[in-house]
Amino acid sequence: MAEHHPRRALITGITGQDGSYLTELLLDQGYEVVGLVRRSSTVSFERIAHLQDQITIVSGDLLDEASLIEALRLHRPAEVYNLAAQSFVQTSFGQPVLTGETTALGVTRLLDAIRIVDPSIRFYQASSSEMFGKVQEVPQTETTPFYPRSPYGVAKVYGHWITVNYRESYGLHASSGILFNHESPRRGLEFVSRKISHAAAAISLGRQHELRLGNLDAKRDWGFAGDYVRAMWLMLQQDEPGDYVVCTGETHSVREFCELAFAHLGMDYGDYVVIDEAFIRPAEVDLLVGDASRAASDLGWHRDVGFQELVATMVDADLDLLQGKLKGIS
Repeated sequence: MAEHHPRRALITGITGQDGSYLTELLLDQGYEVVGLVRRSSTVSFERIAHLQDQITIVSGDLLDEASLIEALRLHRPAEVYNLAAQSFVQTSFGQPVLTGETTALGVTRLLDAIRIVDPSIRFYQASSSEMFGKVQEVPQTETTPFYPRSPYGVAKVYGHWITVNYRESYGLHASSGILFNHESPRRGLEFVSRKISHAAAAISLGRQHELRLGNLDAKRDWGFAGDYVRAMWLMLQQDEPGDYVVCTGETHSVREFCELAFAHLGMDYGDYVVIDEAFIRPAEVDLLVGDASRAASDLGWHRDVGFQELVATMVDADLDLLQGKLKGIS
C-alpha cells in the first residue's frame, strides 16, 4: 500500500461555508488540501475562489463509492473531513430520500472507501445539533439521547452512528463533531441567520421592504463557523478518536437575532418582519443549547467570537456586498 502524505487533507463539501474556513485553517497549518466536488453545473466556487490556486480539486460524489475510492487512492490523504451533505433542514422535508442518500448513506460510502484504501486515514464526520431535535435534556452533551425532528436530523443520526460503528468495528480513527449552529458572512442565503442579516442590509438600502420568517421563538446556540472548524482539526490531532459537542453554551431566539441585526442599522425589526406559515417546519426544534466542556478539556477548544459580534459582522458584510452590487462592482 502506498504511504499517505502526512500533511495532506481531503475535504468533501469544500465549497461550503465550513469547507472554506477549514481550508484556510489547514493551509495556514502547512497542509496540502484536496477538495472533493461533484461534477455539476451548479457547483459554486465563490467561497473558495481566493484559495483555488492553493488547492487541488478532484471530482467525486458521496452517492458513488467507486469515485471516493479513486480519489483516496490518487491523493493519499492523511485526514478526511466529511462536510458534504444535503444540509438545509427545510429542504429535507421535501427531498427526504435524497437527504438520506447523501447525508446518511454517503457517510457509509466514504468510511468504507477509507477502510478499503487505507484504514490509517483519520476521519472527521460533521454531525449536527439537529440530531437532538426534541431535546431530552438541557444543555445537550455527548451522552444526551437523540430525538431528531426532520429527515435531515434523522440522516445525521445515521451518519453519526455509522461513524461510531466503523471506529469500533475496524479501529478507524473516526471522530464526530456534534456542531451546534455556526454562522458567518459565508452562510447560504437559505439559512435563517443569513436570511436575516441580508434582509436587514437590503431593507436599510431600500432594496427590500419586508422579511418573511417562520417561528421567531425557536432558540438556537449560535457561534462563528471560523471558530468551529478549529475544533474539527483538533479532533483529528488527538491520539484517540472521539465525539465532541461544539457550541457556545448560550441560547438566543430567532427574534433576538432579528432585533440585533436590525438595531445594528438603526431599525426596529418589528416594522419589517412578517410571520409566514410557509416557513414553519412540520416538526419544530424549539430549543438547542449545548455544553462544550469535553471539547474544552480534551481539545483545549474555545470560541473567540460572541453572538453580538457575529450578528454585527454578518450584517456589515451583507451591507458591503449589496453596496458593491449597487455600484456594479461585485
